[in-house]
Amino acid sequence: MPAPEISLEFFPPQNLEGSFRLWDTVQTLAPLDPRFVSVTYGAGGTTRDLTRDAVATLHKSSGLRVAAHLTCVDATKSETLAIAGQFAESGVSDIVALRGDPPKGQGAFAPHPEGFANSVELIEALAATGDFTIRVGAYPDRHPEAASQDADVDWLKRKLDAGASEALTQFFFEAETFFRFRDKCAKAGIDHAITPGILPIENWKGARNFAIRCGTVIPSWVENAFEKAVRDDREDLLATALCTELCSDLMDGGVDKFHFYTLNRPELTRDVCHALGVVPKVALENVA
Repeated sequence: MPAPEISLEFFPPQNLEGSFRLWDTVQTLAPLDPRFVSVTYGAGGTTRDLTRDAVATLHKSSGLRVAAHLTCVDATKSETLAIAGQFAESGVSDIVALRGDPPKGQGAFAPHPEGFANSVELIEALAATGDFTIRVGAYPDRHPEAASQDADVDWLKRKLDAGASEALTQFFFEAETFFRFRDKCAKAGIDHAITPGILPIENWKGARNFAIRCGTVIPSWVENAFEKAVRDDREDLLATALCTELCSDLMDGGVDKFHFYTLNRPELTRDVCHALGVVPKVALENVA
């Protein structure tokens, strides 16, 4: 079985230490030859300027194809499109278009009075420019704000029909979760690429809290396994084994691309990729 293609997600740095961590992460993972890397927005658009700066720096200095996250939060349509224009001017032609989470303490998402009401409007506007390859989010487990998973699938279809070319899923814990979602999407007439999002679990407590917030179902066996691993100081071993097994099961089901949420901590992602046969490009060149 051929090795999968990968893409990677990074956080923008918020201080000097974060800048060093991001660059170390890029240097560690760039040899795996990702098809693109993305840089996130913080909740409520709090890292908008940091994201723009990180995207521009990575694009200029890393040699990687860089995708910028862009959201509808707390900005007018003209402000949002101006940011997109800055990305285009700097040579960045990939955008991950999201509605975005509301600012902390705001509660439910409320669009800016002069802003995009939702991700579909944002995607339509970006597509109309003709400047970007657009990717969007998808939810194998029901989004906390969705009435049902069928509603999630319907909304994903609207985003893809609006001009996006690929969906990147939220992380999940079992391959069957993705397969069920993929089948629902196919039944709904979605024929675009749906790439599973993979979270190598660096810290179980943090991953568990994040899963609860975003509606990701935590199987009891996963919770029990990590509780024992944390107690026995074997958390990294378990995380690497479970993540590798999840990806292997997905590959057995026909998946050939993964999107890794690195959290700017590259070691687990690197180890999982190596286990899947993703060989560093540098090593291949040295052999030649």
